[in-house]
Amino acid sequence: MAKKLYVGNLAYQVDDAELRKHFEQAGELMDGEDGAKVIKDKFNEDKSRGFGFVQFKNDDDAEKAIEMFNEKDFAGRDLVVNEAQDRPNNRDRR
Repeated sequence: MAKKLYVGNLAYQVDDAELRKHFEQAGELMDGEDGAKVIKDKFNEDKSRGFGFVQFKNDDDAEKAIEMFNEKDFAGRDLVVNEAQDRPNNRDRR
């Protein structure tokens, strides 16, 4: 089963392709945008928000990626890598 990881503290110049290439060292990612995605500013699509997501085809590779990359340097910054959490609905925040 696929497992999605949150990747935080990304250097702002990292793009989807670089993120994918780095995390493929741990295993096989999902195809296309589901595999690796750097989140961009909604008002300026050229500007990274400094985080993204990667999704592995199997859970073992995802766990390996957390061990390999969490708190490790990538492009000059120590990454924060953990299992992605579902975002709460805005109504749940009241």
